Amino acid sequence: MDDLSAATGLNRPSLYGAFGDKHALYLQALQLYTEQSNAAIAAALAGRSLREGLLRVYELALQLYYPADEAARGCLLIGTAATEAPRDEAIRRQLGDSLHGFNAAFEARLRQAAEGGELPAATDVAMRAQLASAVLHSLALRARAGDARTDLAALAAGGVELICS
Repeated sequence: MDDLSAATGLNRPSLYGAFGDKHALYLQALQLYTEQSNAAIAAALAGRSLREGLLRVYELALQLYYPADEAARGCLLIGTAATEAPRDEAIRRQLGDSLHGFNAAFEARLRQAAEGGELPAATDVAMRAQLASAVLHSLALRARAGDARTDLAALAAGGVELICS
């Protein structure tokens, strides 16, 4: 809370007044993180080939997970919300909604690729969207576990090849 007070310029009572208790603040942070992530995924996928868009999504994720001169961060959803979800229904619901939202963003672009001839028309876009999300989540988890960024970039490239084949 001291870090939040310093970052926002609000004292603790003002923080609680603005956001409610710590739990409500955490849920709002998850929601904002999800909204920003969905926007970044959509922007990375837009106006590019499917292959280029997926590579861009994963590169942006790796930039987030490996900030310059800092230890690897991983992802707020995968790194923290996933550990709290079994004990907290609201967090579990938010995590599930977030993961479904990522799938939906990937699925929309994959459907466009199938309709536009980048993928065969009979492609199971829902399954490939789940694979695209799984690669993203694996990058987050492995970054947090200490895998080298270069190894994860290779994993992302392999995932893109699988999804686009």
